Amino acid sequence: MSNSRQNVLIVLGTRPEAIKLAPVIVGLRKRPEKFTVSVATTGQHHDLVAPILDFFEISPDYDLGIMQSDQTPASIVERTLARLDPILEEQRFDRLIVQGDTSSALAAGLAGFYRKIPVAHVEAGLRSGEWDDPFPEEINRRLIAQLADLHFAPTEGNRDYLLREGISQKRIHITGNTVIDALHAIIDRTKDEDIHEEIEDLEGKKIILLTTHRRENFGERQQGIFEAINSLLELHDDLAVIFPVHPNPNVRSTVQDVLCPNKRLHLLDPVDYIGFVRLMKASWLIMTDSGGIQEEAPALGVPVFVTRKTTERKEVLETGNSLLVGTSSDIIVQEVEALFKDEEKHKSMARPAFPFGQGGAVEKIQALLFQK
Repeated sequence: MSNSRQNVLIVLGTRPEAIKLAPVIVGLRKRPEKFTVSVATTGQHHDLVAPILDFFEISPDYDLGIMQSDQTPASIVERTLARLDPILEEQRFDRLIVQGDTSSALAAGLAGFYRKIPVAHVEAGLRSGEWDDPFPEEINRRLIAQLADLHFAPTEGNRDYLLREGISQKRIHITGNTVIDALHAIIDRTKDEDIHEEIEDLEGKKIILLTTHRRENFGERQQGIFEAINSLLELHDDLAVIFPVHPNPNVRSTVQDVLCPNKRLHLLDPVDYIGFVRLMKASWLIMTDSGGIQEEAPALGVPVFVTRKTTERKEVLETGNSLLVGTSSDIIVQEVEALFKDEEKHKSMARPAFPFGQGGAVEKIQALLFQK
């Protein structure tokens, strides 16, 4: 296959997938003599994905349109399989590429496997060590590892997890994380002014950027995170919290029930990725249950508190840029207070670090794909 042009299908659906696969799509399309690239979107997060694809000038070739209200992981898998399989039957793809750990990525990998199309997994080998946390992402990525024949692992630690699970060393390649490539592209084309046009009176404030959306945090855990925010805003007049609220009804109902109105609490609709990078750069601290932000923030030199029970990105804990604080209101407040009281501790967490590579993952992936 290395002496002929490969016909590649890349499947994505969520915003993190779009961010991390867009540079791969752009990179492969720059080599038309080697790759023909088609893109299928699942339609899960259309409003969040479209601005990213527009930024990278990517027009999807297929839209599976699987989005439904109150959808479950099982229904996502079911509809993705049903709508992707006819495309795979009609077209002769040499390679299918998925990223990460979503249910749609699992379904796409399974669809490729059923059609005997080799599957490459971008961001392979992340493991929390808990089968059901994060749910269902941890089991999704373990299952994708069994379907894929190429594993693009960001770090040596990710490679080691795959080796322990019986994946052949010949199929694992350490590439770094493509999110750093995406981040460089965004930074090169963004300006520092105008953090967000809807936000005023941030001058002199320490900004906490909050995100939360994970399924396992719905309910009591998310309530603990929001109670911590209420307390911190009461304790510190020089603190402002910016919270782009995820559209999931489970998140929005808890926001309404628990978060107290405060002029220094800024609730936003979801922010496009360019604007979100600006928000990250301007933040004193990020509190998040997101996976991708744990990778992006260290490169920007912004401390991260991970509001989860576990993390599959242990490298960022080891560099000291991140702290796993869980969802207990008391513990979150205690750890934020420690940063307020100890400027040196904050500075130590705010040193830029690149545990997931400094870029160049796309070039490595491109070269590895063409060798196969």
